[in-house]
Amino acid sequence: MLLLGALAFASVASAEEQAGYISDDIYIYIHGGPGNQFRILGSIEAGQPVTVTGETESDYSKIVDHKGREGWVKTEFLTTQQTLRFQVPELQNQLTEAQQQLQTAISDKANEPEQLSQLTAELAQVKQALAEVTHARDQAQQQLTAIHDDAQYKMWREGGIIAAIGALIAVILVYLPRPRSKKRDRWF
Repeated sequence: MLLLGALAFASVASAEEQAGYISDDIYIYIHGGPGNQFRILGSIEAGQPVTVTGETESDYSKIVDHKGREGWVKTEFLTTQQTLRFQVPELQNQLTEAQQQLQTAISDKANEPEQLSQLTAELAQVKQALAEVTHARDQAQQQLTAIHDDAQYKMWREGGIIAAIGALIAVILVYLPRPRSKKRDRWF
């Protein structure tokens, strides 16, 4: 057991911090320790950059978020790829630049047809990439909405069950036989 503890400490001590991001399709809480039973320190929106410290325990990883808070999140919600939150603005900037270049090429009559076709091809590629990223963002938003709706349905269903049980208990209590009082006109 001591050997396992030493190995775990050595792996934590040698772990390097690395950049990471929160997945695009979620909104998660930062916990004070590696599990849901620990205190919630705050929340992180999807796509926010975080620093992964390298410490892991069960299925949680220790991170430092963009506000400087240190805590634990589920490892499955971390990614090393830049998220849609940052890709979409970059692609929109590239699209704007490509459109400006295309307009410059069209207005300048001295440009060769090859340059114009190259810029048109680049513009088409950027538009296609933007369409794909926008589609992925829309799907992520739909999934988030579905998760939220499922949580609300579960809450209402559980509330309805509790209300039904309460009503059933009330009905049973009403029809239970009451103790009869002794009649006062008898003497024994």
